[in-house]
Amino acid sequence: MRLLWLLVVTLLSVSAYGVIETYEFDTDLQRQRYNAFVEELRCPKCQNQNLSGSDSAIAVDLRRQVHSMIMDGKSDMEITQYMVDRYGDFILYKPRFSGASLALWLTPLVLLGIGVGVWLTMSVRRNVSQPAPTTLDDAQRARLESLLEDDKSANGEGR
Repeated sequence: MRLLWLLVVTLLSVSAYGVIETYEFDTDLQRQRYNAFVEELRCPKCQNQNLSGSDSAIAVDLRRQVHSMIMDGKSDMEITQYMVDRYGDFILYKPRFSGASLALWLTPLVLLGIGVGVWLTMSVRRNVSQPAPTTLDDAQRARLESLLEDDKSANGEGR
């Protein structure tokens, strides 16, 4: 019975090993900057989570690095540039407009332009390809009525 009790207590204490990171800041502005950075920077391992939502080891290291740089008095540009130099533009949730990201930013506009061009082309062709209605003279009208009457009588509709 003691062994079972020891096993239960051991399993329940595993959650006590969870670590909650707490960082000390000198000012509230530093805390706000830190929170902004961990929300805006993407975890390189998780790829679809920001640093604040990731429990990976690299996210822990990056949060510690951001805190250290803020406490050392680094500017937002310096911190962002350090992260981009080290991990590339991928680390930013909002990538910069640069030559490398040009396709990312312009592809939707190009596709929209192509779609509008195709739509306009099809609209113009549809309007051009439909012939204008013609009027029939008396001889043509009589011939048409004769053909329609013959068709009705051949199909048995005239009865």
